Amino acid sequence: MNTALRWLPFFLPTLASAFATTTARLTTVLGVGEMAGLSTLLIGKQLDGGKERLFMAGALGLGALSSFGALVGNLWVFGVSYVVLILGVSTFTVSGHVYWSRRIPFHRRARTIGVFETSWATALLVGAPVIALLITAFGWRAPFIALGVLLAISAVVVGFDHDDSVLLDDAAAPTGTDPLSLDAWILIAASGAVAVTGLTTIVIAGTWLDEALGVSTGGIGLVAMAFGAAEITASASSAAVADRVGPIRATRVALAITIVGMLIMTQADDSLLIGAIGLLFFFLGFEFSIVTSFSIVSEAMPTARGRVLAANNAVGTVARGTGIVMSGIVYQAFGISGPVAISVTTAVIALVLLSLSMRRAESTAS
Repeated sequence: MNTALRWLPFFLPTLASAFATTTARLTTVLGVGEMAGLSTLLIGKQLDGGKERLFMAGALGLGALSSFGALVGNLWVFGVSYVVLILGVSTFTVSGHVYWSRRIPFHRRARTIGVFETSWATALLVGAPVIALLITAFGWRAPFIALGVLLAISAVVVGFDHDDSVLLDDAAAPTGTDPLSLDAWILIAASGAVAVTGLTTIVIAGTWLDEALGVSTGGIGLVAMAFGAAEITASASSAAVADRVGPIRATRVALAITIVGMLIMTQADDSLLIGAIGLLFFFLGFEFSIVTSFSIVSEAMPTARGRVLAANNAVGTVARGTGIVMSGIVYQAFGISGPVAISVTTAVIALVLLSLSMRRAESTAS
């Protein structure tokens, strides 16, 4: 599922050629399509009622439908297919996080969600180079066919797999209708800011590698693979470190690393080495911070995890969509410095919100 989503930004030049359009128009389509993630607001209460597996299977089915729909080769049909994909990815992600949050105690949850989220990094480490090979050998339609078949199979497997997991005591509590707390909204806003920090720059990375640094389609696949490996490292670090030092404290350090990486990227000019170093720090910091933020939000309001995580995805959706649309526009006007400026700003906002959350928690405890 994550490969179906993540390969698209890295191969925007290929898709622009296939759909006879421009990169800026494609980023607009992707940005508008991101808004489909708001649909998770409709499933929060159902997830609190214990229907995670049903929604996960349905989400995988939507992913398969999206891949097959994109085969038409028309920009507007692709836009519709992307909306369906976002519906599927958003539902699958939120359902998965609720599934684990209702079964894993908080003191081990960063580790568990960190492992679950290695699929995000594996999409680049394994998925992106395979996508590059498929495009080179069989054309741009090949990845959509392969992913459509795999997602359809996955939907069947997840839908019929036996679930004997033991729920946490608080997971069985009646679903409340009280509004989400202020503390929950602060953490949701912080997580949304982290998300837009990454996606605004990630969505334009393939185009930047192609236009500014002269990396070929095959080379982009290798670069994506390398950064997938970096993300695996970051996810594993989140799983191993965040529970020990504190998820919020660890996320703040990771955001600082993300900012350093982006500032290095702006100094690359036409140097692939400098650009790669900047991207490496960027990916390491962002992956750690976004994965760890999921575990933080999952405990923001334990009796309403489904609603909190659904709201978190919805806020992230609006933020990411806005950032993605702006990314293509400011990239054309200012180069990589444009998207980076947006990402650095939202990273700082996330840092401020996380610090505020820590202060409120310490004040309540005292």
